Amino acid sequence: MPLPQKKRWVSMAKGLVLGALFTSFLLLLYSYAAPPLHAGLASTRTPEGTAPCSPAPGESEAPAPANRSAGGCQPRRDIVFMKTHKTASSTLLNILFRFGQKHGLKFAFPNGRNDFDYPAFFARSLVQDYRPGACFNIICNHMRFHYDEVRGLVPPNATFITVLRDPARLFESSFHYFGSVVPFTWKLSGRDKLAEFLQDPDRYYDPNGYNAHYLRNLLFFDLGYDSGLDPGDPQVQEHILEVERRFHLVLLQEYFDESLVLLKDLLCWELEDVLYFKLNARRASAVPRLSGELYRRATAWNVLDARLYRHFNASFWRKVEAFGRERMAREVAALRRANERMRRICIDGGRAVDAAAIQDSAMQPWQPLGAKSILGYNLKKSIGQRHAQLCRRMLTPEIQYLMDLGVNLWVTKLWKLIRDFLRW
Repeated sequence: MPLPQKKRWVSMAKGLVLGALFTSFLLLLYSYAAPPLHAGLASTRTPEGTAPCSPAPGESEAPAPANRSAGGCQPRRDIVFMKTHKTASSTLLNILFRFGQKHGLKFAFPNGRNDFDYPAFFARSLVQDYRPGACFNIICNHMRFHYDEVRGLVPPNATFITVLRDPARLFESSFHYFGSVVPFTWKLSGRDKLAEFLQDPDRYYDPNGYNAHYLRNLLFFDLGYDSGLDPGDPQVQEHILEVERRFHLVLLQEYFDESLVLLKDLLCWELEDVLYFKLNARRASAVPRLSGELYRRATAWNVLDARLYRHFNASFWRKVEAFGRERMAREVAALRRANERMRRICIDGGRAVDAAAIQDSAMQPWQPLGAKSILGYNLKKSIGQRHAQLCRRMLTPEIQYLMDLGVNLWVTKLWKLIRDFLRW
């Protein structure tokens, strides 16, 4: 016998209340695990003496690698990759995962999440199974950079690298990927929210708003600096020069192949070590290009990042000149031929596909809230024994690769359950 109308509404109301309470509990649990945005630098320091991996007393910056000798060079295995957001960093992360796994290296991994409690500053105590004095070969997951804390975890001769991207393009990508989790953007009502925001960003932007860091000078923020500095403040140039002292190579997303050739040379790696497929890329329909005026506005809005990028764009091409233009052209061509060969061997259909077309859940990349715009790959069904393992590793997204490497991702898994439950 069907329920009376009143009882049916009471039952539905109870269900909604219970659902809301359950969801609130899960979100509260996730929020408890996530750090506050404005965690201070002082709170990140680990109270301990100088660790075996720390640089010698008085050595404040990373020394330049001296990797060449009359007999050639030795492959470098101690690497800090400062993983910036929306800069092709997931592709580079896969390269480091593969190299470390191949050579049995020790990674400093986060605990519970796939990042080091970002956007809080990095602290060595955040490393999974950390013990005072622990020494690692590779650190490469997302963090808000804290040089002293990172420096104490790797040998003194570790190589520091990061990657930058044109700030206007980075802003565009970050706006579309993270915009839905930045509450002040919810006031944007137009069809093209990015254009509306850039017409008058000060009207909408709240520097103290939740996740606000994603939408202004994100590179500066990720590197550990104040992304709200006045452009005329002398600290801006001081920070840029500090990055230059600390990092042995700053790659550029727009010249990724050239960057990898420089990286291969710096680390004395083999060509196979830097092969890649583009990971975490958006489908074309989800990538509106900025017009000339909007590009100018986006650059002006991210002026600190623009100054940072200009500086390292210039230094990048000085490195290319020193490497040799003709030699660079030959090595880039060799890298692209090798990548194309692996594409034919590994990828079913030879190209990336929408999330809905990915057949194996182990190949399904993490998607932004409210959209499935990130492409992935299908592995060929029949791959020769020689390439089967390499193909799978090259195509495995970050989250699944971390799990394969034994990382505890309980917070990330919980968040995925919440999203699946709410169909986000």
